[in-house]
Amino acid sequence: MSTNVIANEVITCAPEKRRISLEGVLRNEYFLYLVSSVLFLSIWHYIAKEQILGKSLATPHAVVMELVRLTLRMESPNLTQVQLAGKTLVGHVWASTQRILIGFTLASLVAIPLGLFMALNRTVNAIVKPVFDLFKPMPPIAWISIAILWCGIGEGSKIFIIVIGTFVPCLLNSYNGIRLIEPELYDVIRSLGGNRRDEILQVSFPAAFPAIFAGLQISLSIAWTCVLAAELVSARSGLGWIIIQGMKLTKPELVIGGMLIIALVAWLTTLMVSGLERLLCPWKRHIEKL
Repeated sequence: MSTNVIANEVITCAPEKRRISLEGVLRNEYFLYLVSSVLFLSIWHYIAKEQILGKSLATPHAVVMELVRLTLRMESPNLTQVQLAGKTLVGHVWASTQRILIGFTLASLVAIPLGLFMALNRTVNAIVKPVFDLFKPMPPIAWISIAILWCGIGEGSKIFIIVIGTFVPCLLNSYNGIRLIEPELYDVIRSLGGNRRDEILQVSFPAAFPAIFAGLQISLSIAWTCVLAAELVSARSGLGWIIIQGMKLTKPELVIGGMLIIALVAWLTTLMVSGLERLLCPWKRHIEKL
């Protein structure tokens, strides 16, 4: 039940009661989510059990049990405590997440203000844009070798790769968020007697927030790709290192488990950014039933 106040009158609207039907249940999105998930797990279990792909695919049950052993630090026949580097699954997840948070934060603190300044100031844009366009097409993974040469095989090289990977989408979205604002919005501020400062604070920044948060979402996805690539090359902890151990020990359940944990943690971090966006940018338009 919803209540609307119009001209000091309270109008109460009762929600429309819909009859439950078989067609309605079959078309319900949550029911379809359940069906697709069960179907996917069933096909996965059948292919793994029948060894259609050989022994390189573990069953969902084997993956879950391997993750339980890692979480509780239980020893499996082929995976000892030494090979886990003395960490549980939570410890390895935190190792990767910590690298993500440091690199993502550093890149955001530099890229977002720089992108805004480039869009608002032609001089800054003329100085920065040629250099940025030169480095923009380079994939972050291509920086791994030189990152190790500059920063060694410690945490510095991994964080450097994450900064490189997340810097570009943050800057691009901040830049385009300002450049693509409709000129009519500035005309409204000017017609009300506003100056350049009012244009920036009341139009440019609020209108650019949705694009900035979109860039943050993209940067988070790229950050997980970068940290995984960095941990595959040189690491003694992290989810990428777990995947490498599973490959060395020929344990597909460990490899797939690491992949699923990466997807889960990346999804949770994306939800956190989405929640922050709803808090700081409540005016963002949402298209329903798209």
